[in-house]
Amino acid sequence: MTGPAPAADGPASHAIPTVRLVAGFAGFGAGSVNLAIASSIFAAATRPPQPVELLAGAAAGLWGTALLAGAIVFLAKDRPAGGRWAGCALAGAAAVHLAAVAFAVPRTSSLNLTQLSALLLTLMILASFGWLRRAESRRESGRQGGRVTAASVRPGQLLLGAFAGALLVAGIATPGLAASTAGQYAVPHGEHGNLAPGGHHQR
Repeated sequence: MTGPAPAADGPASHAIPTVRLVAGFAGFGAGSVNLAIASSIFAAATRPPQPVELLAGAAAGLWGTALLAGAIVFLAKDRPAGGRWAGCALAGAAAVHLAAVAFAVPRTSSLNLTQLSALLLTLMILASFGWLRRAESRRESGRQGGRVTAASVRPGQLLLGAFAGALLVAGIATPGLAASTAGQYAVPHGEHGNLAPGGHHQR
């Protein structure tokens, strides 16, 4: 005679795949925003660029690339690339973004919104990782066999969670990207081909 299912196999357990997707989406968003920060730093650099400008731009670019690669690895293997060191790196990046906003100077204040977007997305990744660790610990303490995967969750529930997570990440990342140099030089929708006054497509 078997007893009732452990409490660990509850709504929180079935939310694990959805939270993994949200963490992956936030990783893609944070990576893109950090690449935008790098391009903005290089675009605003003095001529010739100062060593600190080159270092800051390179660091932001490398970190953005690492976030994009880490998000791919995380979604493929269901665990953060770098193990526990990933949390330390994310916490350090959050501190850097916070300092960039708090101690902004006129030369860097134009990136405040971009830095804030990167900070929020980084905190979202950290919060997701923390929630996943606690959920997995509860499952192990409840002696549940196997891992909860996307295949074990109702497709409608997973799709709804993924849509909500993607919408939240886009809502945070889009203003940050728009405030960067890349966003300022983006061609507005419907104006492709109208790059010069009196151009061929203008009437």
